[in-house]
Amino acid sequence: MRRIALALTASALTFAYPEIPAAHAQNVMRSPNLNIQSRMPAINPTVAPRINPIIAGGPVGIGRTPPGGQPRVGSMLPNARFSPNLSPACGYAHRDSSGECQEKPVSVSDGGGAGKSVKNAKSGKNGGAGRPLAAFSPAAIPNELVAEIDGSLSDAQADALARRHGLVRLQSQNFPLIGATIGLFRITDRRPVEKVRREFAASAGVRSVQLNFRYWLTQNQKAALSAGDPAQYALAKLRLPQAHTLVRGANVTIAVIDSGIDDKHPELVNSVADNFDALGSKEGPHVHGTGIAGAIVSHARLMGSAPQARILGIRAFGTAANGAESTTFVILKALNYAVLHGAQIVNMSFAGPKDPLIERGIGATAARGIVMVAASGNAGAKSPPLYPAANANVIAVSATDAHDRLFAASNRGGHIAIAAPGVDIFLPAPDGKYQMTSGTSFSAAYISGLAALMLERNPALKPGEVRAILMRTARDLGSPGRDDQFGAGEADAFAAVSAIDATPAVPVATVSSKSAVESPAVEAGPGRQQVPPTRAMNQPAAAMASDKSGEGVSNRPAAQ
Repeated sequence: MRRIALALTASALTFAYPEIPAAHAQNVMRSPNLNIQSRMPAINPTVAPRINPIIAGGPVGIGRTPPGGQPRVGSMLPNARFSPNLSPACGYAHRDSSGECQEKPVSVSDGGGAGKSVKNAKSGKNGGAGRPLAAFSPAAIPNELVAEIDGSLSDAQADALARRHGLVRLQSQNFPLIGATIGLFRITDRRPVEKVRREFAASAGVRSVQLNFRYWLTQNQKAALSAGDPAQYALAKLRLPQAHTLVRGANVTIAVIDSGIDDKHPELVNSVADNFDALGSKEGPHVHGTGIAGAIVSHARLMGSAPQARILGIRAFGTAANGAESTTFVILKALNYAVLHGAQIVNMSFAGPKDPLIERGIGATAARGIVMVAASGNAGAKSPPLYPAANANVIAVSATDAHDRLFAASNRGGHIAIAAPGVDIFLPAPDGKYQMTSGTSFSAAYISGLAALMLERNPALKPGEVRAILMRTARDLGSPGRDDQFGAGEADAFAAVSAIDATPAVPVATVSSKSAVESPAVEAGPGRQQVPPTRAMNQPAAAMASDKSGEGVSNRPAAQ
């Protein structure tokens, strides 16, 4: 009789609520307001936030920690400027092999699971919160080609060559970095891009043709250097105060290829030695570039990883509908400028596809003994490797939080060399303000500063030696030994600097490219993690330049 009564009750509920499965009948009885839509989206604590895989430094909102989410820290300054908490994304099924979205309507993370379309958003200053997100851009600029052309061609001859193929030459430039003349061309009709590319590449005077790929991003009186704001947990994690008793990055130049930097911010005054706008734009300072510079050289209320280093600010990213973005041609201009103007370190807090021209530029930069650091990207566990971080000549950096956990959106892979704090990082923002932000962009910036400390200690260090020392002296996290999340572990600035024999200060102008690639390897102190040998660490920089594909590197994914 009890079974019959239960069956009759279940049947009655099914008829009363035909659209609700019988298994949820008790929930229906307990929730009389079930038909009222909640104003707050439901958060699935088991699903990591879906974040734009291309933007290397995505800001986060401020508030309480959602279940399974990253911790969010409140304001430490009265005039803090906070970054938006929406990051564009698309499903992995709509990404190409580089992890980029392909003509897919954009969605944003609501703090958990699936993304939702954003409508009627208002534009924010400096690419801030609420910008309209209509559709995600494809992997390359439509109807544009980048070609290596014969350097002996005059402008008139290059224009005539373009017209014969239904193209317009937008600009061309000789790049001493790669020893080539590169032109930017636009298709003037509706012909398929691949057909035009093949025909143009077959012409006399044209040596190679590719798409123009897109890349995306992460006081009057000088104050005495201090320990920084209490919100800067990264200082203790990286053991920067101890390292700063030995070196502060003096006389080391770091090129920051990014968006615009507010060089008048109290944290950055007298730290930006030069500015170059590879876009030729008139945009003002941007929150991302200013934050990156701040992570490296802040020296007022905050503290950067190398507060006495010199910044070479290179604007290569301009504001677009989906955030700051750049292209192959512009990034090549930026890299070329950095090398020709004395950069010893290049910070690249951006990500995109594997790009033949940029790979060529990176190889040539490595051959000159210049250290390159890049954000691993914010695409999460399922993303393929993003570039330039996945290049064998680049130090790829993942992000950790205040509790030494991996940033949920941080890219993984065999190419990850090192980890550094990148969650809820307190940094300067344009107009004298501050921001709380997250992303592998800022982890990379901290490592660029650490590299500057090491080069002040010994300016003759080769890029492979800088990488090796960082990895060998890292504090192991995650699985014992090197892993695909943290690389060798979280960087230890004091241990890395202490592992280097101090050398007499050498003016930057006297440090030749020869000395930068011929110094002997430096051994780390005892008790530190041993690093598996890789080609990038054991071979001279000149040899690394020829390894454009990364083949033969033991800790790189086979796909590379």
